[in-house]
Amino acid sequence: MLQKTTHAKLFTVLGALAFAAAVQADDPVTPAIPGVSAGGVVIELIKDGFKGTEGPIGYSDGSLLFTETQANKIVRIAPDNSVSTFLENSNGANGLALNANGEIIAVQTLQPKVGIISPVEKQKVFAENFEGKPFQRPNDVVLTKTGGIYFTDSGTRPSKDNPNPPASTPGVYHITPVGELKRLANDIDRPNGIQLNKEEKVLYVANTSGEHILAYDIGADGSITNKRNFAKLDGWKQADGAWSSGADVLAIDVADRLYVASNSGIEVFNAKGEPLGIIPLPQKPQNIAFAGPEKKTLYAVGRGAAYKIPLIAQGYKGRAK
Repeated sequence: MLQKTTHAKLFTVLGALAFAAAVQADDPVTPAIPGVSAGGVVIELIKDGFKGTEGPIGYSDGSLLFTETQANKIVRIAPDNSVSTFLENSNGANGLALNANGEIIAVQTLQPKVGIISPVEKQKVFAENFEGKPFQRPNDVVLTKTGGIYFTDSGTRPSKDNPNPPASTPGVYHITPVGELKRLANDIDRPNGIQLNKEEKVLYVANTSGEHILAYDIGADGSITNKRNFAKLDGWKQADGAWSSGADVLAIDVADRLYVASNSGIEVFNAKGEPLGIIPLPQKPQNIAFAGPEKKTLYAVGRGAAYKIPLIAQGYKGRAK
């Protein structure tokens, strides 16, 4: 009887170990990228089934905020992974930013505009048209230390609901600290994510339809010059008869490395635009942001899913995004 009991316990233990190994084998893990990620760290799925996943930023309390565009709200993910609604009726907020006063600035798509959406009592519109023409689909936004606002308008695209949209006028814009709106570029096919380097001397723009992340030098007045291809994307692939990198939101860390959500996953480049590695995900990432008390967690949202990726690298603490 003792021998049978021992064998039964052994089989139970072995079965449990085999099950655990099988589960672990199926979990997505990080590759080893020097200075960025340790190899084999589990990438955690927080939740699936969100209705649109855009514009994440690290919030002041260590949580992550992102926009659930189709549900017209902003969602909060706490450090313990609990999910709650941060703001209802967000006017289709897409990209988010946080200013020095703790106010959330958003590019908004239902009634296209740029302005403060939270706190509600401080809501304010900064811009809703350029030279009398309304924005089409404001996409992403980043703030400077002096209060300047850079944002993209990706223009219109045919869809099931709107197969024949008006002529597209995509662009990159700047609202100066005194409120003057300027269009900086109108020669990018589909400007999407936008980001600054740590010193705020370089502006990065993701062209979803292009093969490269673009970079510009920033002048003292916020203007941009010296357009160039900064980083060549591995995500450049053909889909539905058209080539696209899928390049979306951008993030930086304390070493000025650039992280790009693309068709291939999260592509990482050094400050010279040299590729360092790719963090693949089960679902294509659309948006990424560092968050948490020490900003050592990279969150990725896309295709309705939200993931949490522990890293060695630390996100830049000089701004929320």
